[in-house]
Amino acid sequence: MSPHLVLRVVSKLLIPLIIIFGLYVHFHGDYSPGGGFQAGVIVASAVILYALIFGVDHAKRAVPTWFVKFLAAFGVLLFGGTGVATLILGANFLDYDVLHPDLAHHSGQHIGIILVELGVLSTVFAVIMAIFYAFAGRAPDIPEGEW
Repeated sequence: MSPHLVLRVVSKLLIPLIIIFGLYVHFHGDYSPGGGFQAGVIVASAVILYALIFGVDHAKRAVPTWFVKFLAAFGVLLFGGTGVATLILGANFLDYDVLHPDLAHHSGQHIGIILVELGVLSTVFAVIMAIFYAFAGRAPDIPEGEW
């Protein structure tokens, strides 16, 4: 039996739950404390846990560095693009009401904040992963027998 069997099994059960909790924090962020930044940190922590248990190489196969770079740019563009879209529609920068002018339910506010927070989630996740990959790639691997 592998000495890390329990860690591997438990992490395979926990990592999807951590990611789902991060998405919950994101989508519930416009009603309560939380949002894109917290969700990005939570989702990144799930991938970092995966890297700590299975190795950085496995994590880089699951979340490659090109995807991290793309996600960082996508998040910034989504945040800025939402603001530019409100300008094009004739309102102030990040004035979400113009996105869907239903004044009774403020659905434009919800659409706008979800998009902006998704941009923040993407950028925060990508930056944390880029920092982790940069630091984790500098240390030599510990052989299996030296744990």
